[in-house]
Amino acid sequence: PPQLEQSSLQAVHQQRRELLSNICSRYTRKRRLLRPDDLRHLVVDDTHGLLYCYVPKVACTNWKRVMMVLTGQGKYRDPLEIPANEAHVSSNLRTLSEYSIPEINHRLRSYLKFIFVREPFERLVSAYRNKFTRSYNTAFHKRYGTKIIRRHRQEPSDRALERGDDVRFEEFVYYLLDPRTQREEPFNEHWERVHSLCHPCIVHYDVVGKYETLVEDANYILQLVGADTTVKFPSSSKTTRTTDDMTAQFFQDISPFYQRRLFNLYKMDYLLFNYSIPSYLRI
Repeated sequence: PPQLEQSSLQAVHQQRRELLSNICSRYTRKRRLLRPDDLRHLVVDDTHGLLYCYVPKVACTNWKRVMMVLTGQGKYRDPLEIPANEAHVSSNLRTLSEYSIPEINHRLRSYLKFIFVREPFERLVSAYRNKFTRSYNTAFHKRYGTKIIRRHRQEPSDRALERGDDVRFEEFVYYLLDPRTQREEPFNEHWERVHSLCHPCIVHYDVVGKYETLVEDANYILQLVGADTTVKFPSSSKTTRTTDDMTAQFFQDISPFYQRRLFNLYKMDYLLFNYSIPSYLRI
């Protein structure tokens, strides 16, 4: 029965919250204050009292579509009717950073706050595949690809330097681990760590949803805020999605030394969200 399902889901989410708070208290010394800049990823739904911290490569397009249905005053009915590019137009959804300090505090105190997470290396490979192996992502090739190839490829061709559209996964890994990268600018949101995007040790999330249990967790949240029952989270039909096996293949050519360093870079996300060290790693 639905009641039973609901209570077992409550127990799961209770465990996730407790684990998160234990890891936070173990690893964060001093709680810093949130700055408006920290809140750019928190999407606000004032109608249902909902705050969603979006993480790229964790069903965020579909969640933004759902948020547009929830906040659209009937303008949108079906999330899947909203084109993906429209879901990412920043003016279509308000983020918490746009509010005044008292309004921010009120929402952080009283709204239901949720986040969706994914196995960190699977998310990373998904970002790499999407941004560097798809021919249509020319903006990423120009902005990041050319730099990665210039710095991390020996004797690159002129064509590669100009187009940046054939970055190899290991070059991407070298780029992530290069100290210059983060000195020059923050990581792009597609490969930034979840704890740096959503600050789960400062913002107390009520629900930590997982990509692995996406549909159940999404429906649980929609029920909790009393969303109209016609609003359904779109179930993914994508056959191209990055899986654990696929991720393992990408890591085959990465040396244990770099695997270990990369794991350390994403270690907090592994700990906070209770993901175990992947079996394919040689660290």
